Amino acid sequence: MTTEAPLASTSASPTARQLWTRARGVLLALVVLLVAAVAIAAIRSDARHGTLDPRAADPYGSRAVAELLAARGVSTRVVTTLDEASAAAGPDTTLLVAVPDLLTHSQQSRLRSRTAGSDGRTVLVAPGSPSVERLAPGVVASPATSLDSTLSPDCSLPAARRAGTADTGGIRYTATRPDADECYPSERLATLVRLPDTTGDGDTVVIGAPDILYNDTLDEQGNASLALQLLGSRPHLVWYLPSLSDTTAATPDDEKGFFDLLPSGWLWGTLQLFIAAALAALWRARRLGPLVPEKLPVAIRASETVEGRARLYRKANARDRAAAALRSTTRTRLAPLTGVPVTQAHAPEALLPALSAHLHGHGDGQALHSLLFGPPPRDDAALISLADQLDALEREVRRP
Repeated sequence: MTTEAPLASTSASPTARQLWTRARGVLLALVVLLVAAVAIAAIRSDARHGTLDPRAADPYGSRAVAELLAARGVSTRVVTTLDEASAAAGPDTTLLVAVPDLLTHSQQSRLRSRTAGSDGRTVLVAPGSPSVERLAPGVVASPATSLDSTLSPDCSLPAARRAGTADTGGIRYTATRPDADECYPSERLATLVRLPDTTGDGDTVVIGAPDILYNDTLDEQGNASLALQLLGSRPHLVWYLPSLSDTTAATPDDEKGFFDLLPSGWLWGTLQLFIAAALAALWRARRLGPLVPEKLPVAIRASETVEGRARLYRKANARDRAAAALRSTTRTRLAPLTGVPVTQAHAPEALLPALSAHLHGHGDGQALHSLLFGPPPRDDAALISLADQLDALEREVRRP
């Protein structure tokens, strides 16, 4: 029993060093992208840490507003759940909802039903559509935002007239109720709307941008005056910071899948990319006419081609394929010599009887079947022996 020497490493079985050489560029690019993403996330996290939080002193926090209100005798309490916000609503309380769009539909409906008859004030900071339609019925958000951040009051609301110009430019709104106060218009649409309650002394204020509450912009224009008047009309201020972890009053209808979270523009953009890719594939795959053969720039001898393919077979340890190629070629050449059509050269029942008759009974049928249609050789020596036997058989058939 013979044992084969281990084959050298080839492209079919690359070594660890070859794998590292090929993959190190991709791995380096992935590491660079990961480091860049972490750095950007860290920078943005530092810049927006504590956004609209009355306890945060960073540029986008609102600690300055809370301290100014405290100096005027207004207490500020931070809540993060819907139950706390709903329970705090009352005639002597201003409820500020920092990010209304984070609330689910059922949470928005529950908050509206609790604050509607509380006789207090509810301030909604930059609610989009349809959040504003649930939290402030009678107000509709425009899909286009304001191009100017600093706007003039241009209304009769006393708080806005005393504050003067302020940075309210952001989401624009349209009020459908005639008793609503529409202030700080941008292209004829208001960026601040006040809706008085129809059943009590309370009201709802919708503001299109949070800039008047930021520490960084509080001292600009009339931002401080407008913020103090909107939030200081009652002795108590409840600052509601909605959180995605708050599942209060959430229903199964509020659960969203991955595609529900994607904006519609991304879906349309992806569809357009698929259409463009299909058109590009059709354009590149078209044929302007029949295929035209071209001469090779360098003539390669047939022996070199055979030798190169044989080396590939050996490196891949593909003795079965090499034997199948040798047998198939031999059968194809023997068939015309024995009077068998080429189409039946690979059928044992057609080729073997004709071949045995051509050899005048000198060929053993079982041996011929094993030689031309037998199993693959077990080792390289058997493969070489098979090639010699096939060559000898072909010479015997061709002998006059």
